[in-house]
Amino acid sequence: MQSFIDLDRTFAGQPREIGALLARIDRGRGREGSFEDQLPELLAYLAEHARIASITASNAIEGIVVASGRAERIAGGGRRYRNRSEREFAGYRDATDALMRLHEYEPLTVPFVMHLHRLLFAHTDGNGGRLKTDENLIVSYEGQRKTVLFTPPPPEETEFLLKELLLRYEEAKHEAQAHPLVLTGALALDLLAIHPVADGNGRLARLLTTHELLAHGYAVARYVSIEQRVFEAKNSYYASLYESQRKWHEAEHDIWPWVGYLCRILAGAYDDFEQRVDGTRRQTGNKQARTRDYILQQAPEEFRRRDLERALPGISPATIRLVLGDLRDAGLIAPMGSGRGARWLRL
Repeated sequence: MQSFIDLDRTFAGQPREIGALLARIDRGRGREGSFEDQLPELLAYLAEHARIASITASNAIEGIVVASGRAERIAGGGRRYRNRSEREFAGYRDATDALMRLHEYEPLTVPFVMHLHRLLFAHTDGNGGRLKTDENLIVSYEGQRKTVLFTPPPPEETEFLLKELLLRYEEAKHEAQAHPLVLTGALALDLLAIHPVADGNGRLARLLTTHELLAHGYAVARYVSIEQRVFEAKNSYYASLYESQRKWHEAEHDIWPWVGYLCRILAGAYDDFEQRVDGTRRQTGNKQARTRDYILQQAPEEFRRRDLERALPGISPATIRLVLGDLRDAGLIAPMGSGRGARWLRL
Protein backbone atom coordinates (compact mmCIF):
# COMPACT_ATOMS: atom_id res chain seq x y z
CA MET A 1 0.00 0.00 0.00
CA GLN A 2 2.91 2.33 0.74
CA SER A 3 3.64 2.98 -2.93
CA PHE A 4 0.18 4.52 -3.38
CA ILE A 5 0.09 6.84 -0.35
CA ASP A 6 1.93 9.77 -1.94
CA LEU A 7 1.77 9.31 -5.70
CA ASP A 8 3.74 12.47 -6.47
CA ARG A 9 6.66 11.23 -4.38
CA THR A 10 6.45 7.61 -5.53
CA PHE A 11 6.36 8.29 -9.25
CA ALA A 12 8.64 11.31 -9.34
CA GLY A 13 12.10 11.07 -10.84
CA GLN A 14 11.46 8.25 -13.28
CA PRO A 15 14.85 7.22 -14.70
CA ARG A 16 15.38 7.93 -18.39
CA GLU A 17 16.21 4.28 -19.03
CA ILE A 18 12.74 3.24 -17.88
CA GLY A 19 11.08 5.75 -20.18
CA ALA A 20 12.98 4.25 -23.12
CA LEU A 21 12.03 0.71 -22.08
CA LEU A 22 8.36 1.66 -21.77
CA ALA A 23 8.41 3.16 -25.27
CA ARG A 24 10.01 -0.03 -26.61
CA ILE A 25 7.38 -2.20 -24.94
CA ASP A 26 4.52 -0.06 -26.19
CA ARG A 27 5.81 -0.28 -29.76
CA GLY A 28 5.79 -4.05 -29.41
CA ARG A 29 2.25 -4.01 -28.07
CA GLY A 30 1.15 -1.89 -31.02
CA ARG A 31 2.29 -4.58 -33.49
CA GLU A 32 0.62 -7.53 -31.75
CA GLY A 33 -2.78 -7.21 -33.45
CA SER A 34 -1.48 -7.80 -36.96
CA PHE A 35 0.26 -11.00 -35.89
CA GLU A 36 -2.99 -12.50 -34.59
CA ASP A 37 -4.56 -12.21 -38.06
CA GLN A 38 -1.54 -13.28 -40.08
CA LEU A 39 -0.03 -16.14 -38.06
CA PRO A 40 -2.73 -17.75 -35.90
CA GLU A 41 -1.16 -21.24 -36.02
CA LEU A 42 2.21 -19.95 -34.84
CA LEU A 43 0.63 -17.95 -32.02
CA ALA A 44 -1.35 -21.00 -30.88
CA TYR A 45 1.90 -22.96 -30.71
CA LEU A 46 3.71 -20.17 -28.85
CA ALA A 47 0.83 -19.82 -26.38
CA GLU A 48 0.92 -23.50 -25.43
CA HIS A 49 4.72 -23.52 -25.16
CA ALA A 50 4.65 -20.36 -23.01
CA ARG A 51 1.92 -21.83 -20.81
CA ILE A 52 3.99 -24.89 -19.89
CA ALA A 53 7.16 -22.82 -19.46
CA SER A 54 5.36 -20.34 -17.17
CA ILE A 55 3.91 -23.04 -14.93
CA THR A 56 7.29 -24.75 -14.71
CA ALA A 57 9.37 -21.62 -14.12
CA SER A 58 7.13 -19.90 -11.57
CA ASN A 59 7.21 -23.02 -9.42
CA ALA A 60 10.95 -23.47 -9.96
CA ILE A 61 11.60 -19.96 -8.60
CA GLU A 62 10.18 -21.25 -5.31
CA GLY A 63 12.22 -24.48 -5.46
CA ILE A 64 9.29 -26.60 -6.68
CA VAL A 65 10.67 -28.79 -9.46
CA VAL A 66 8.84 -31.40 -11.55
CA ALA A 67 10.53 -33.64 -14.14
CA SER A 68 9.94 -32.43 -17.70
CA GLY A 69 7.90 -35.44 -18.79
CA ARG A 70 5.68 -35.26 -15.73
CA ALA A 71 5.38 -31.49 -16.06
CA GLU A 72 4.09 -31.80 -19.59
CA ARG A 73 1.60 -34.47 -18.60
CA ILE A 74 0.24 -32.46 -15.67
CA ALA A 75 0.15 -29.24 -17.71
CA GLY A 76 -1.91 -31.17 -20.26
CA GLY A 77 -4.56 -31.85 -17.63
CA GLY A 78 -3.28 -34.97 -15.85
CA ARG A 79 -4.87 -35.47 -12.43
CA ARG A 80 -2.64 -38.13 -10.90
CA TYR A 81 0.06 -36.63 -8.69
CA ARG A 82 3.00 -38.38 -7.09
CA ASN A 83 4.04 -35.77 -4.52
CA ARG A 84 3.37 -32.28 -3.19
CA SER A 85 5.52 -30.63 -5.87
CA GLU A 86 3.30 -32.07 -8.59
CA ARG A 87 0.20 -30.94 -6.70
CA GLU A 88 1.50 -27.38 -6.42
CA PHE A 89 2.47 -27.52 -10.09
CA ALA A 90 -1.14 -28.46 -10.92
CA GLY A 91 -2.40 -25.57 -8.80
CA TYR A 92 -0.40 -23.04 -10.79
CA ARG A 93 -1.69 -24.69 -13.97
CA ASP A 94 -5.28 -24.14 -12.86
CA ALA A 95 -4.66 -20.54 -11.81
CA THR A 96 -2.85 -19.72 -15.07
CA ASP A 97 -5.58 -21.29 -17.17
CA ALA A 98 -8.23 -19.33 -15.26
CA LEU A 99 -6.45 -16.08 -16.18
CA MET A 100 -5.97 -17.04 -19.82
CA ARG A 101 -9.68 -17.83 -20.20
CA LEU A 102 -10.74 -14.36 -19.12
CA HIS A 103 -12.17 -12.05 -21.76
CA GLU A 104 -13.14 -9.23 -19.42
CA TYR A 105 -11.00 -7.93 -16.58
CA GLU A 106 -12.80 -6.70 -13.50
CA PRO A 107 -11.10 -4.43 -10.93
CA LEU A 108 -8.89 -6.35 -8.52
CA THR A 109 -10.48 -7.21 -5.17
CA VAL A 110 -9.48 -9.19 -2.10
CA PRO A 111 -11.95 -12.02 -2.98
CA PHE A 112 -10.39 -12.33 -6.45
CA VAL A 113 -6.88 -12.47 -5.02
CA MET A 114 -7.98 -15.12 -2.53
CA HIS A 115 -9.66 -17.05 -5.36
CA LEU A 116 -6.33 -17.24 -7.22
CA HIS A 117 -4.59 -18.34 -4.04
CA ARG A 118 -7.24 -21.00 -3.47
CA LEU A 119 -6.57 -22.37 -6.96
CA LEU A 120 -2.84 -22.51 -6.21
CA PHE A 121 -3.36 -24.89 -3.30
CA ALA A 122 -6.54 -26.68 -4.39
CA HIS A 123 -4.64 -29.97 -4.88
CA THR A 124 -2.62 -29.86 -1.65
CA ASP A 125 -3.87 -29.26 1.89
CA GLY A 126 -6.80 -27.04 1.03
CA ASN A 127 -5.43 -24.07 2.99
CA GLY A 128 -5.43 -21.76 0.01
CA GLY A 129 -7.59 -18.68 -0.04
CA ARG A 130 -6.74 -17.61 3.51
CA LEU A 131 -4.77 -14.66 4.76
CA LYS A 132 -1.78 -15.33 6.99
CA THR A 133 -2.30 -15.80 10.71
CA ASP A 134 1.37 -15.85 11.76
CA GLU A 135 4.33 -13.59 11.10
CA ASN A 136 6.21 -14.53 7.91
CA LEU A 137 9.65 -12.97 7.74
CA ILE A 138 11.60 -12.79 4.49
CA VAL A 139 14.98 -14.31 5.30
CA SER A 140 18.22 -15.38 3.67
CA TYR A 141 20.40 -18.31 4.72
CA GLU A 142 23.44 -17.30 2.69
CA GLY A 143 26.66 -18.35 4.38
CA GLN A 144 24.66 -20.67 6.68
CA ARG A 145 23.49 -17.63 8.66
CA LYS A 146 19.87 -16.61 8.98
CA THR A 147 19.47 -12.96 8.00
CA VAL A 148 16.14 -11.14 8.04
CA LEU A 149 15.91 -9.23 4.75
CA PHE A 150 12.46 -7.74 5.27
CA THR A 151 9.76 -7.82 7.93
CA PRO A 152 6.25 -7.72 6.44
CA PRO A 153 3.39 -6.11 8.38
CA PRO A 154 1.88 -8.27 11.15
CA PRO A 155 -1.09 -10.58 10.43
CA GLU A 156 -3.63 -8.35 12.19
CA GLU A 157 -2.94 -5.56 9.66
CA THR A 158 -2.92 -7.73 6.55
CA GLU A 159 -6.57 -7.62 5.53
CA PHE A 160 -6.78 -3.84 5.82
CA LEU A 161 -3.50 -3.29 3.97
CA LEU A 162 -4.39 -5.65 1.13
CA LYS A 163 -7.85 -4.13 0.65
CA GLU A 164 -6.43 -0.61 0.77
CA LEU A 165 -3.67 -1.51 -1.71
CA LEU A 166 -6.15 -2.81 -4.28
CA LEU A 167 -8.49 0.17 -3.85
CA ARG A 168 -5.66 2.69 -4.22
CA TYR A 169 -4.18 0.82 -7.17
CA GLU A 170 -7.50 0.72 -9.01
CA GLU A 171 -8.03 4.43 -8.35
CA ALA A 172 -4.55 5.30 -9.64
CA LYS A 173 -5.16 3.12 -12.69
CA HIS A 174 -8.55 4.70 -13.39
CA GLU A 175 -7.08 8.20 -13.14
CA ALA A 176 -3.98 7.25 -15.20
CA GLN A 177 -1.64 8.53 -12.49
CA ALA A 178 1.32 6.77 -14.14
CA HIS A 179 2.11 4.43 -17.03
CA PRO A 180 0.14 1.15 -16.62
CA LEU A 181 3.34 -0.90 -16.33
CA VAL A 182 4.71 1.40 -13.62
CA LEU A 183 1.46 0.99 -11.68
CA THR A 184 1.56 -2.78 -12.18
CA GLY A 185 5.12 -2.91 -10.88
CA ALA A 186 4.18 -0.86 -7.81
CA LEU A 187 1.24 -3.19 -7.18
CA ALA A 188 3.44 -6.30 -7.24
CA LEU A 189 6.05 -4.61 -5.07
CA ASP A 190 3.49 -3.70 -2.38
CA LEU A 191 1.84 -7.11 -2.49
CA LEU A 192 5.19 -8.81 -1.91
CA ALA A 193 5.93 -6.38 0.94
CA ILE A 194 2.58 -7.06 2.63
CA HIS A 195 3.15 -10.81 2.13
CA PRO A 196 -0.55 -11.48 2.74
CA VAL A 197 -0.54 -15.30 2.74
CA ALA A 198 1.46 -17.93 4.57
CA ASP A 199 2.75 -19.56 1.39
CA GLY A 200 2.68 -18.68 -2.30
CA ASN A 201 3.22 -14.90 -2.16
CA GLY A 202 5.67 -14.88 -5.06
CA ARG A 203 3.45 -17.01 -7.28
CA LEU A 204 0.44 -14.88 -6.36
CA ALA A 205 2.30 -11.69 -7.30
CA ARG A 206 3.32 -13.17 -10.66
CA LEU A 207 -0.26 -14.25 -11.40
CA LEU A 208 -1.58 -10.79 -10.61
CA THR A 209 1.13 -9.26 -12.79
CA THR A 210 0.01 -11.49 -15.68
CA HIS A 211 -3.62 -10.50 -15.04
CA GLU A 212 -2.78 -6.83 -15.23
CA LEU A 213 -0.57 -7.21 -18.31
CA LEU A 214 -3.46 -8.86 -20.15
CA ALA A 215 -5.95 -6.33 -18.78
CA HIS A 216 -3.78 -3.49 -20.13
CA GLY A 217 -3.46 -5.15 -23.54
CA TYR A 218 0.08 -6.55 -23.27
CA ALA A 219 -0.74 -9.88 -24.90
CA VAL A 220 2.91 -10.92 -25.01
CA ALA A 221 2.18 -12.58 -21.66
CA ARG A 222 0.25 -15.20 -23.64
CA TYR A 223 3.02 -15.97 -26.12
CA VAL A 224 6.27 -15.62 -24.18
CA SER A 225 6.76 -16.95 -20.66
CA ILE A 226 7.39 -13.94 -18.43
CA GLU A 227 7.96 -16.34 -15.53
CA GLN A 228 10.68 -18.14 -17.48
CA ARG A 229 12.51 -14.87 -18.05
CA VAL A 230 12.17 -14.04 -14.34
CA PHE A 231 13.58 -17.46 -13.44
CA GLU A 232 16.55 -16.93 -15.74
CA ALA A 233 17.23 -13.56 -14.04
CA LYS A 234 16.38 -14.76 -10.54
CA ASN A 235 19.31 -13.06 -8.82
CA SER A 236 18.33 -9.70 -10.30
CA TYR A 237 14.74 -10.38 -9.27
CA TYR A 238 15.66 -10.66 -5.60
CA ALA A 239 18.24 -7.87 -5.72
CA SER A 240 15.86 -5.33 -7.27
CA LEU A 241 13.06 -6.35 -4.90
CA TYR A 242 15.33 -5.92 -1.88
CA GLU A 243 16.52 -2.53 -3.12
CA SER A 244 12.97 -1.25 -3.68
CA GLN A 245 11.62 -2.52 -0.35
CA ARG A 246 14.15 -0.60 1.73
CA LYS A 247 12.25 1.99 3.84
CA TRP A 248 8.96 0.63 2.51
CA HIS A 249 7.32 0.79 5.95
CA GLU A 250 8.09 4.52 6.13
CA ALA A 251 6.78 5.05 2.55
CA GLU A 252 10.24 6.41 1.66
CA HIS A 253 11.22 3.55 -0.63
CA ASP A 254 12.35 3.75 -4.27
CA ILE A 255 10.18 1.76 -6.67
CA TRP A 256 12.45 2.24 -9.70
CA PRO A 257 14.91 -0.66 -9.21
CA TRP A 258 11.97 -3.07 -9.16
CA VAL A 259 10.00 -1.35 -11.95
CA GLY A 260 13.15 -1.20 -14.08
CA TYR A 261 13.65 -4.94 -13.61
CA LEU A 262 10.07 -5.64 -14.69
CA CYS A 263 10.41 -3.39 -17.76
CA ARG A 264 13.64 -5.09 -18.84
CA ILE A 265 11.92 -8.48 -18.56
CA LEU A 266 8.99 -7.29 -20.69
CA ALA A 267 11.15 -5.56 -23.29
CA GLY A 268 13.15 -8.78 -23.69
CA ALA A 269 9.93 -10.77 -23.99
CA TYR A 270 8.75 -8.55 -26.84
CA ASP A 271 12.14 -8.90 -28.55
CA ASP A 272 11.87 -12.71 -28.35
CA PHE A 273 8.30 -12.64 -29.60
CA GLU A 274 9.04 -10.49 -32.62
CA GLN A 275 12.15 -12.45 -33.54
CA ARG A 276 10.12 -15.64 -33.62
CA VAL A 277 7.37 -14.04 -35.72
CA ASP A 278 9.83 -12.37 -38.11
CA GLY A 279 11.75 -15.61 -38.50
CA THR A 280 8.59 -17.39 -39.55
CA ARG A 281 7.75 -14.64 -42.05
CA ARG A 282 11.23 -14.72 -43.60
CA GLN A 283 11.34 -18.47 -44.12
CA THR A 284 12.15 -19.11 -47.76
CA GLY A 285 12.96 -22.07 -49.97
CA ASN A 286 11.16 -25.40 -50.22
CA LYS A 287 9.32 -27.01 -47.35
CA GLN A 288 12.19 -29.30 -46.40
CA ALA A 289 14.56 -26.32 -46.13
CA ARG A 290 12.02 -24.41 -44.01
CA THR A 291 11.60 -27.40 -41.70
CA ARG A 292 15.35 -27.91 -41.37
CA ASP A 293 15.87 -24.20 -40.62
CA TYR A 294 13.19 -24.19 -37.95
CA ILE A 295 14.52 -27.30 -36.19
CA LEU A 296 18.13 -26.09 -36.14
CA GLN A 297 17.57 -22.40 -35.38
CA GLN A 298 14.20 -21.80 -33.74
CA ALA A 299 12.78 -24.92 -32.09
CA PRO A 300 13.42 -25.57 -28.37
CA GLU A 301 16.44 -27.73 -27.63
CA GLU A 302 14.06 -30.60 -26.86
CA PHE A 303 10.92 -31.00 -28.96
CA ARG A 304 8.41 -33.52 -30.29
CA ARG A 305 7.21 -34.12 -33.81
CA ARG A 306 3.76 -32.76 -33.03
CA ASP A 307 5.42 -29.54 -31.78
CA LEU A 308 6.89 -29.12 -35.27
CA GLU A 309 3.54 -29.79 -36.90
CA ARG A 310 1.93 -27.01 -34.85
CA ALA A 311 4.78 -24.57 -35.51
CA LEU A 312 4.99 -25.29 -39.25
CA PRO A 313 1.46 -25.01 -40.65
CA GLY A 314 1.21 -26.07 -44.27
CA ILE A 315 4.06 -28.60 -44.04
CA SER A 316 2.96 -32.22 -44.11
CA PRO A 317 3.84 -34.75 -41.38
CA ALA A 318 5.60 -36.82 -44.06
CA THR A 319 7.95 -33.92 -44.88
CA ILE A 320 8.69 -33.38 -41.20
CA ARG A 321 9.47 -37.09 -40.73
CA LEU A 322 11.80 -37.00 -43.73
CA VAL A 323 13.73 -33.98 -42.40
CA LEU A 324 13.96 -35.50 -38.92
CA GLY A 325 15.49 -38.63 -40.44
CA ASP A 326 18.02 -36.64 -42.47
CA LEU A 327 19.08 -34.52 -39.46
CA ARG A 328 19.38 -37.64 -37.30
CA ASP A 329 21.58 -39.36 -39.88
CA ALA A 330 23.71 -36.20 -40.05
CA GLY A 331 24.24 -36.29 -36.27
CA LEU A 332 22.52 -32.95 -35.70
CA ILE A 333 19.61 -34.27 -33.63
CA ALA A 334 19.01 -37.45 -31.64
CA PRO A 335 15.77 -39.23 -30.76
CA MET A 336 14.84 -39.99 -27.16
CA GLY A 337 12.28 -42.77 -27.34
CA SER A 338 10.27 -43.97 -30.30
CA GLY A 339 6.92 -43.33 -31.92
CA ARG A 340 4.97 -40.12 -32.43
CA GLY A 341 5.40 -39.08 -28.78
CA ALA A 342 9.21 -39.43 -28.86
CA ARG A 343 11.23 -36.36 -27.94
CA TRP A 344 14.13 -35.11 -30.03
CA LEU A 345 17.28 -33.41 -28.80
CA ARG A 346 19.18 -30.86 -30.88
CA LEU A 347 22.89 -31.69 -30.49
